[in-house]
Parts: sequence; structure tokens; C-alpha cells
Amino acid sequence: MSAGVTSITRARTAQRKVAQRRSANTRYAVLLLVPVALLTVIGLGAIRSASSVVGIELYGDGWVYFKKQALWVGIGVIVAIIAARVPYRVYRKAAGPLLIASIVGLIAVLQFGVVAGGSRRWIEIGSLTFQPSEFAKFSVVVYLAAALERKERLLGDMWHLAVPLGVSGGIAVLLVLLEPDLGTALVIFGAAFAVAAVSAARFRHLAVTALGGSAAALLLAIVSPYRRERLTSFLHPFADPLGSGWQVVQSYVALGTGGAFGVGLGASRARWSFLPNAHTDFIFAIIGEETGFAGGVTVLAMFALIGVIGYLIAIRAPDRFGRMLAVGIVSWLSLQALVNLGGVVGLLPITGMPLPFMSVGGSSLVTAFGAVGVLVNIARNGANPTT
Repeated sequence: MSAGVTSITRARTAQRKVAQRRSANTRYAVLLLVPVALLTVIGLGAIRSASSVVGIELYGDGWVYFKKQALWVGIGVIVAIIAARVPYRVYRKAAGPLLIASIVGLIAVLQFGVVAGGSRRWIEIGSLTFQPSEFAKFSVVVYLAAALERKERLLGDMWHLAVPLGVSGGIAVLLVLLEPDLGTALVIFGAAFAVAAVSAARFRHLAVTALGGSAAALLLAIVSPYRRERLTSFLHPFADPLGSGWQVVQSYVALGTGGAFGVGLGASRARWSFLPNAHTDFIFAIIGEETGFAGGVTVLAMFALIGVIGYLIAIRAPDRFGRMLAVGIVSWLSLQALVNLGGVVGLLPITGMPLPFMSVGGSSLVTAFGAVGVLVNIARNGANPTT
């Protein structure tokens, strides 16, 4: 009798723990979607204001960029829903083809891509343009997570870390640098390093990788005249306020004008051709101008929340592949936001990096939504760990 009661009690306790874990993971999945939704809505409002002048100048329609972005948001939501329903372990089996497809895309953009702003980053098909490097962020993270999980017991040897890093991140970074796009290259490298950091790789091997990557990035920034000019204008924007420093200086003006609570929605003065790329790379400057310090802090808090929740999802992932995949995705989104925001406020060089969920751009938006869908799937599967 006693044994039977004990058995029933244990079974109920186990069921209760499973239910609690399932509830917690569902809660994390929902919590992740809240800041993503808020950033998207704020971004749409900012795009409507920031792009109205350039929209009228180019197309005679102040709503054109808003309507395009709203369409991409709709597509992104569909992609996120699909990604949330597809078991994340499927990507482990598709890691090789995904990486090959992204490398083919990066090679194609160098041959057939459209040149804009001194870079060849987009492929144009009819009226549509897409950016292969956005897809490369996801494919590199997936491939590296799958490869390092497979080589888990061999990672005591530096060679077994270096080969997957070189095959995925190394090739992708090199091709992206040829566009040239240092910002995206840094994000890919950073996301790849984050995946490696939560693998079974040894600390000294990770340290060598980090030092080597940092040295290479610094060398590339110094050697290339294009990147050297970006670096110079970042360090001393007021040395040439009407030339190379114009964009940074105008960003300062917009943010400073905003004060505590902003000049009001739709009342930005920077959008009147003073601030270049106001609706793309510098959307945060418009948000800061129109909603002030309060609006800017809100945006920063939402990105911080995505990072925290994403890493909590990674910690609770049911297996090492899920953990590495989640960390890679969260690091990619966080680094991309950091690089963009750092350029806008003058803490980092301008790289042309879009702000996730907020800047105009279909490729970046849809890929980011898809990545969020994968995180949601990892969170939901955390209630059923595999061994």
C-alpha cells in the first residue's frame, strides 16, 4: 500500500514538474514576442515619418516606404509562424545545403549585384532586391552549431574547431568583406564565435580565435581607404562636418534636438534631407528626435529584453545544438543592433547596418523574423528535453 502511494506521489510530482517547465518555456516564448512586436510597430511609425520626404521626392508618395515595410512585416510574420512550427532539429540535417546556398548567393552578388553607396550587396530580380548576406548570418550559425555538436568529443583539438569555423564563418566573412561590408562581416564573425563559445571548445582555442579575428578586423579597417575614411569620420566627425562627418554630425543634431521627450511624432526636421539614410541606417536618430530620450531608452530596453530572454531560452534548450543555435541567433541580433546604434550615437564607425525590426529593408526584416520563430520553437521544445 505504502509503495503504491509513493509511486503515485512520484508520478504526480513528475507530471507537475513537466507542466511547470512547459508553462515556463511557453512564457519565455511569449515574452520574446512582446519586444519584437513593439520594436516593429515603433519602427513602422518612425519609417512613416523618416521616409515621407524622400518618398515624395523619388516616387511622389510619402507613404511608399511605409507600405513596402508593412508588406514585408506581413511576410516576416508568416515566416516567423512557419519557423516556430518547424522543429529546430530539422536545421541540423539541412545545415550543409543551407550553407552552400548562402555561399552561392554571396558569390552571385559579387558578380551580378547592384552597386549602391560604394558596395555591391544586393541582387536585383525585377522589382525585387534581396541581400544574400542576411541569409548567410542564419546559415553560418546553423552550420557551425551542427558541426560543433557533431565534433563535441573532438574539440580538445584546435583543428576540429578551426575547420568548421573556417568552412562556415571564414568563407562567409571573406565574401562579405569583398562587397565590401565590414559591419555584416563583424556580425557573422561575432555570432560564429558565440556559437563556439558555448560549445565544448577549450578556452585557449577560443581566445586565439578572438584575438585573430580582432586583429584581422583592425587590419582591414586600416588598410582599406574606404573603411579608413569611415573610421576617421567616426573618430573626428567635426574635422569635416560638411563632408565625411556630415552624417554623424547630423545624427548628433537630431538626437540632441529631441531632448527628454522629443519634438513630437512626425515633426522631425532631420528627415528634410539633412540626415542621409534617415529611414534605413539612421532610423534611431529620427526616433530619438521625435520621442526624445524616453523613446530612445525604450528602444534600447526592448533590444536588451530580447537579448536576456533569448539567452534564457538558450540556457533552457533541450540539447547542445538548440543551445548553440539560440546563442548564435541572439548574438547575431544583439550585435547587429549594437553596431547600428553605436554608429548612430557616434560610439562606433558607420557600417550601413540596418537596425533589426526597425530599419527599411525586406531581407533584414524577414530574416530577423524567421530567426525569432526559430527561437520560439527552441523555447517550446524546452519542455521536452532529449538526451
